[in-house]
Amino acid sequence: MSHGNRKEPLYYVTTPIFYVNAAPHIGHLYSALTADCLHRYKRMRGFRSKFSTGTDEHGLKIQQAADVAAKEPQVFCAEVSSKFQQLFQRSNISYTDYIRTTEGRHRRAVEHFWTLLQTKGFIYKGSYEGWYSTQDESFLTPSQVEDGTDCAGTAIKISAESGHKVEWVKEDNYMFRLSAFRSVLQQWLEENPKAVQPKRFHHTVLQWLQDDLPDLSVSRQRSRLQWGIPVPGDAEQTIYVWLDALVNYLTVAGYPEGHHEWWSVVHHVVGKDILKFHAVYWPAFLLAAGLPLPQAIYVHSHWTVGGQKMSKSLGNVVDPVERSERFTVDGVRYFLLRQGVPDSDCDYYDDKIIKLLNNELAGSLGGLLNRCTAPSLNPAQVYPSFCNTCFPRRPAGGGKETKATQEDYKMLEAVSRLPAVMEQHFENLQVYKALEAIAGCVRQTNGFMQRHAPWKLDRRDPQDQRWLHTVLHVSLECLRLYGALLQPVVPATADKLLSRLGVGPEERSWEMLNFLACYHGRHCPFEGRRLGPDTGVLFSKLERPETDQGTLKRTKKVKSLKPL
Repeated sequence: MSHGNRKEPLYYVTTPIFYVNAAPHIGHLYSALTADCLHRYKRMRGFRSKFSTGTDEHGLKIQQAADVAAKEPQVFCAEVSSKFQQLFQRSNISYTDYIRTTEGRHRRAVEHFWTLLQTKGFIYKGSYEGWYSTQDESFLTPSQVEDGTDCAGTAIKISAESGHKVEWVKEDNYMFRLSAFRSVLQQWLEENPKAVQPKRFHHTVLQWLQDDLPDLSVSRQRSRLQWGIPVPGDAEQTIYVWLDALVNYLTVAGYPEGHHEWWSVVHHVVGKDILKFHAVYWPAFLLAAGLPLPQAIYVHSHWTVGGQKMSKSLGNVVDPVERSERFTVDGVRYFLLRQGVPDSDCDYYDDKIIKLLNNELAGSLGGLLNRCTAPSLNPAQVYPSFCNTCFPRRPAGGGKETKATQEDYKMLEAVSRLPAVMEQHFENLQVYKALEAIAGCVRQTNGFMQRHAPWKLDRRDPQDQRWLHTVLHVSLECLRLYGALLQPVVPATADKLLSRLGVGPEERSWEMLNFLACYHGRHCPFEGRRLGPDTGVLFSKLERPETDQGTLKRTKKVKSLKPL
């Protein structure tokens, strides 16, 4: 898209950096996939895009997890971080940067950021007294704490939001003047309705800002927390893990030296459980440092299993590596992005993924490709020619050669609108809606084939032959569009489909979509071209496990409570 000396537009998308206290689950993969999808889409649109992910390796929780595993924190972190890296590489996550908070470049960025806030008077020495949750690495106000019991039945205090145990902490440390930023944050959100998406989360953040914002403790005593970055100039204190972690986005942008170019186009993808850190604390830190605020914070909800949050203690954690071995990498990618609704929690169960993939990828899309490329229908294995008299621009007043029906025109309209529909949904991070629209069009194209049954046409009749070619040309053009638009979601499957149609690597960008050029009286580069080699079955049908055969009732809850 770079014309002459016009610079390519830039885009920078981040996932949260994942906490290394346990192995990755399907929720982590969903965050990474969401960002990957945006990154691939932007690149398809001609953007130069940066995409960062990585691991958050400091904090008390990790210090404790390493102790339990009887390992040095550094060794423990490296092992878990590599599990995330392997999962993302396996899942075709095309990140450009993988950041670990134990890296030297990150430590330098954090120290610089801290010193700047302190010099500007936003960090002061004070003392903190209040509730603290080690599990959430979070300070809580009294209204966020309630009574609970631990597994032994002892009465304890817990976080109302996460249910994790909290402890009363009293210590001298450094405080950040969070209270100074309440009205600026309110103004930012009110003036930028798309700063936090979806809307309900934007509303949640504004609700939080109705209350006073107490100053935030941004360090812990070194005696309690050794595993972290020491406060510059005060070896007795360790920087609070969230301040350290959030700076990772700046580290990747090149902070403190050449970050301006990328920092002005940053978009964060986060889970709803870390919304406050990203939409209240982080913008306040950035304002204090005199840096621009993120373009958008995209928030998604959780994946549950049997209606319950995934947790090690319940034994209901869905392992993404095992699932992608069973259902393929693209199968898992398609399912999570097709079913994940950012607004609300989604329930995972295996039968749902099998049904969806068999129906939409193997049946609907794969079936359409099989029909259009079958040697019985397309013996020459080419992209056949389009006949404008059989399928004229104006349905009314067509001659006797016109074979196209009202339904066919409706289908063309839906398919030609697809790129614009997809663009709108992607920009609003509603990938599931874009995929729903594509699936609907695939069904319509199958209906078009079914309606005209080209296999029944008489090939000795020149008119029938022209119509047969036209039906195939239209169907192949639909498939080409679906293949191109599915690239950000299922890259390997889309590549297989486009290669089979003979679409070259340089013909897969947004600018090359140009749907059904012949119909519009323009030149179509694909007309008369040989199809690519047979790439085999597009997506193999998945078998249901034997044990499930008898229990596939629609009792969703019971089904999803089966041990995974």
